[in-house]
Amino acid sequence: MKAGKFFVVLLSSILPVATFSQQKELSWEELRNQYQFPKWYTEARFGIWVHWGAQTQPDSGGGWYARHMYMQDVGSQAWGKNAYPYHLRHYGHPSEIGYKDVIHAWKAEKLDTDSLLRYFKSIGAKYFMALANHHDHFDNFNSTYHAWNSVNVGPKKDIIGLFKQSAVKYGMPFGVSSHDDRFLGWWLSAFGADSSGPKKGIPYDGNMTKEDGKGKWWEGLDPADLYGLPPAKRTPEWIAGVKKNYVQRQIELVTKYDVDMLWFDGYGFPYGDYGKQVCTAYFNDNLRKHGKITAIIAGKFDKEPSIAKDIERGSATEILPYPWQGIITFTDWFLKYDNPPIHNARTIIEALADMNSKNGNLVLNVELQPDGRIPGWQKMILDTIGRWINRNAAAIYASKPWKTFGDNIGGRQQEKIISNADLAAVKKQKSNDFNERTVASKPYPQDEVRFTTDKGNLYIFVMNPGKGGAVTIPSLGYQSPYNSKKISSVRLLGSRQKISFKQSAQELRLNIPETPGDTYTKVFEVKGVL
Repeated sequence: MKAGKFFVVLLSSILPVATFSQQKELSWEELRNQYQFPKWYTEARFGIWVHWGAQTQPDSGGGWYARHMYMQDVGSQAWGKNAYPYHLRHYGHPSEIGYKDVIHAWKAEKLDTDSLLRYFKSIGAKYFMALANHHDHFDNFNSTYHAWNSVNVGPKKDIIGLFKQSAVKYGMPFGVSSHDDRFLGWWLSAFGADSSGPKKGIPYDGNMTKEDGKGKWWEGLDPADLYGLPPAKRTPEWIAGVKKNYVQRQIELVTKYDVDMLWFDGYGFPYGDYGKQVCTAYFNDNLRKHGKITAIIAGKFDKEPSIAKDIERGSATEILPYPWQGIITFTDWFLKYDNPPIHNARTIIEALADMNSKNGNLVLNVELQPDGRIPGWQKMILDTIGRWINRNAAAIYASKPWKTFGDNIGGRQQEKIISNADLAAVKKQKSNDFNERTVASKPYPQDEVRFTTDKGNLYIFVMNPGKGGAVTIPSLGYQSPYNSKKISSVRLLGSRQKISFKQSAQELRLNIPETPGDTYTKVFEVKGVL
């Protein structure tokens, strides 16, 4: 190739990038208009989250330990009733030793992000999310704008940075969860005092100042940067400054670590327009880096078509026409031993089948130990889930809903399951949050099924196959309202066993083989019916 032609080719390859890099920042509305959910997300169907931070350090006290350790009486937030007495026994009185000292005690000394990501991928997770900051206002990353972060205090590690590196290494899209916008009200308990007992009236350590740290481990740090100012000192200007700092921290989080997903707690944009500013900056940055928006924002949003709807500890009650995800955890969001687990392998597998049938993803929280390892009892459950997912992968990944999500519907639980949530706040929200089935729920009827489709096949999830036997499915009869066609074959995924069936005008009669020792949801591939 001649030098002149080479220069022209080289120049033409550079110009589009240069032109693109100079484009103006798009507004949220402009970004929304061009947004399409990326395939990596809509086809994933299963992800893992580690809701893990300094509040994991105490082994009891509920998922809002930092708030409840300052409350002798937690009122209706009964899941946190053990936090205050636990703190007295293990740390001391919160007027002297407070949550800042819990952070200091957290070392994450056995964290191996490579090992964790490799394992999560092996059990079928297609994306991974880590907690970046909780309501405790502590950043699990190397924050330029907030001194109370995991590099300066506690582990002395860039938690998010380590997880990001491992996610890239193992080819998993990487998300972060941000819960920080609640801290202004959530932290008010740190400014109180005991209402009874020998320390009655002595202010908790939220009232301490930077000067109180002289000669102590936290010398140079200001408690007001962690807890906020005492309520009497909060001015409108100070509150506005907190929100501006929130924007700086979150934009740094999503841009410096080039995350694939940003998950918000709460309902709607955090801090209103401040949160929308974060989302706008995030999508603009992602667009610049990748040429199109490949990122996901997820949260409890309504009427935001470019945000994946998030359902906390529950599932949709119908097929949703847009991507969504349900998030569940074994017990508390942070690992605690106050309460027994509310999920096991059976309930998690059932939740995955139910969510997939309604066009949703399941994101399962793994409650890491303070040192960064998976608890042994959770590892056993995860191993079982992984075997089930890998056996039934054809019905899960890239699957789409059918014309109806299921048949013989009778096992859906309607009551609200309130765990680590404010009951009053939940009742105000008209949503599907907290409608999950748990180990305490009645088993599904044996003939209740869910459906997914992919590559011209229909997949039947028999939710509770029991010891085997015949199941009738009316929606797959010749004369059903779903225009079911003649079935050519049925096979049980993961098995070579011949499956007998009979299709009539009224129903499909499917014979489920007995599988000793395996009563988990069984998945059948049906050809010809679509």
